[in-house]
Amino acid sequence: MPEPKFLVVRLGSLGDIVHAFPAVAALRESYPEGKIVWLTHPRWRELVAAAGIANEVWEVETRSFSSVREMRKRIRKEEFSASIDYQGLWKSAALPFMARVLRRIGFSSESVREFGVPLLYTDRVRVHGTHVADQNGELSLRAGAKKPITNFSLNVPSEARVAVSNMLSREGIEKYIVLSPGGGWLSKCWPAERYGQLAQKLGADYGMKSVLNFGPGEKSLAERVIATAGDAAPAAYSGSFGELMALLQGARCVVAGDTGPMHLADALGAKVVAIFGPTDPERNGPYLGKNLGNRGIVLRAKNVESTYKREDAPHPSLMGISVDDVLKAMREAHVLS
Repeated sequence: MPEPKFLVVRLGSLGDIVHAFPAVAALRESYPEGKIVWLTHPRWRELVAAAGIANEVWEVETRSFSSVREMRKRIRKEEFSASIDYQGLWKSAALPFMARVLRRIGFSSESVREFGVPLLYTDRVRVHGTHVADQNGELSLRAGAKKPITNFSLNVPSEARVAVSNMLSREGIEKYIVLSPGGGWLSKCWPAERYGQLAQKLGADYGMKSVLNFGPGEKSLAERVIATAGDAAPAAYSGSFGELMALLQGARCVVAGDTGPMHLADALGAKVVAIFGPTDPERNGPYLGKNLGNRGIVLRAKNVESTYKREDAPHPSLMGISVDDVLKAMREAHVLS
């Protein structure tokens, strides 16, 4: 019997791809001679490749008709045994459907975010796990994996390590904390001013330098952190994806909200302090820290009702997390002496 060929569909985003890695790694472990092709957005190719799980990484721009058309042809030509949609959106489910993949595995209507998407699947899996990584693992089980999830590792390019090392040397930094204040939805983000106050206290009370990570469109956010930090003067950094991995992996600790960099740091083995507001840490929390040694510490106000509604201001519950709360968590994690 020929080895299976799987089309894995997880187009984005950073944290969601990280949460798909354990499930796809279980497929790889179960079928070491099988073929796994991961379909993703061009922005995330480097991330997917870093896990070394897929034999090939294919890129598609779903907003481009020509890109979708060419990818449909490519998928049909490959004759996959099954596709597995770990995303559960129309745009992720449509390509295997249009390319006539015979077996199409995805979430049932109880779990998808967009109504009607399961109509495009042949296998609709009603998941029972709470965390999204565990839910992804249930799709892998349906595809034939022997277990739902397994460990994986990320390969950080050597040139990225060198670039980050040179940057830190120029700034006179040895031990450092990464602060990552961004996150797409403002309602998930701890206020920039509190990150600045945290950097200030880390410098004044512990002699610890902060490195401020910011992504595209977050320059003004970084400037607000720096303005509040005053003499602590955190080093602002926005480099390549490989350099971000090197920066996070080398940090004494990473402080962030429910965002991609936090999940990436956790996957790289860094200690994380995750500040949660409206989103549920049981569903979206630092997964590897929770399951492989308790590296991740989650801070969340009591009795917060979970919601995934996007707002243009930090959720009120985030105001209940103080700078001292974060410092206490860092001391408990033995980050600060």
